[in-house]
Amino acid sequence: MDYALIIYIISFICLSGLTVFLRINAAKIKGWFGEKNIVNRLKQLDKDKYETLNDILLESENGNTSQIDHLVISVYGIFVIETKNYKGWIFGNEKSDKWTQVIYNQRNYFRNPIKQNWSHIYMLKSLLREYRDLPYFPVVVFAGSAILKEIVSKVPVIYDSELIDFIENYSDKTCMSIENVHKICSFIQNASIDDKKKRKEHIENIHSTIVERQIKIQNLICPRCNGKLKLREGRTGKFYGCSNYPKCRFTMPYRNNL
Repeated sequence: MDYALIIYIISFICLSGLTVFLRINAAKIKGWFGEKNIVNRLKQLDKDKYETLNDILLESENGNTSQIDHLVISVYGIFVIETKNYKGWIFGNEKSDKWTQVIYNQRNYFRNPIKQNWSHIYMLKSLLREYRDLPYFPVVVFAGSAILKEIVSKVPVIYDSELIDFIENYSDKTCMSIENVHKICSFIQNASIDDKKKRKEHIENIHSTIVERQIKIQNLICPRCNGKLKLREGRTGKFYGCSNYPKCRFTMPYRNNL
């Protein structure tokens, strides 16, 4: 029996399996490293003033769920952090439904992270009704090798290397004690869903919503109000706009394949 050959075959099978696994889960692995990077950076914050929570899944009274990447609860308020791990050039407007990633001649579109973050804040405000006067500081953080090109937004959109400076620069007016910080953290942790089934359902709901939205767009139906999407001419070129304008201000970039 040729043991060297057997070892070679086993090694080849294992390596092939690992390669396939990495290809299938590349996005998840990349996202995990991006989240870990932010977690490590947030550990630099003064523990006497800040407390950090990561990967929080909350459910509203009507059953809607919201997954928050990172929360920093502090004596100055609550920092709500939406993390994106991308490469390429990033273009976005806080009012748009989609942002654009450009890698060479390829364009990819992803959900507006600012709108995602505002949905998180609405959920938190509902959960923390006792603390009505708490200030919230939304911020979108890009990890990885992304280059922010044309970002139109009042909400800060920054690189991961700028995160700690951003938080500390916004920390100028105390609004609660560190005891209340701990109390709020405990309350959110207790409300957070750890059940794997629930988390899976949350991801599936997001995917089904995205698919439904894509089907409507492909058929030139407004995903926001079900009006017709009509080709229009603007200052920067062609785009699709909702027929129910100005009641509905949904727009999307013009693409020849529609």
